[in-house]
Amino acid sequence: MKFYGYWRSSASWRVRIALNYKNVAYEYVPVNLVEGGQREAEYRALNPMAQVPTLILDDGRQLAQSLAILEYLEETAPEPALLPRDPYLRARVRQLAELVNAGIQPLQNTETVRQLKAHHVDEKPWLQYFVGRGLDALEASAQAHAGKFLVGDEVTYADVCLVPQLHHARRFELDQARWPLCTRVEAACLELEAFQKAQADRQPDAVAK
Repeated sequence: MKFYGYWRSSASWRVRIALNYKNVAYEYVPVNLVEGGQREAEYRALNPMAQVPTLILDDGRQLAQSLAILEYLEETAPEPALLPRDPYLRARVRQLAELVNAGIQPLQNTETVRQLKAHHVDEKPWLQYFVGRGLDALEASAQAHAGKFLVGDEVTYADVCLVPQLHHARRFELDQARWPLCTRVEAACLELEAFQKAQADRQPDAVAK
């Protein structure tokens, strides 16, 4: 499989974690979002939204959108699982994952920030407000079913979404002390090789800052 991504993209990062966690082999193809690689015609033919990630299967079929890719991996490489067996807890995992995927990440992505700058909006307060608001909700929503991880004692989609999001919260200079549960879970995740290998600064296209 070919995996098109960008080192610091949180959506790409989620898929890297899942691929690593499930021991699925892939070829990494960097797409430089800063230089506009996502808007080139060749890539837009694969992903009309001009976003990352995109996964090209061995037979040439393609998938985009990180949570759709996670669902595909869960169905085709079911062990180790990233969803609990219990239907209610599976829904709770998806709820937390979507809180990040739909409620936070689109408001911080590269294109959103580019448009803010184009309209002479100071993006920092915007980012701090929406990322902080979303993580406050995640912290509160996870309380009822948290264990070692956000839902119980096994890694799920929720944790896969959490780790990249906290990285970006630090980039935006938000105080991590607001989210003691989330940061505790992040630490547990980062003990695992799948999460370590997926870290942004360990990717071949990473840029030193």
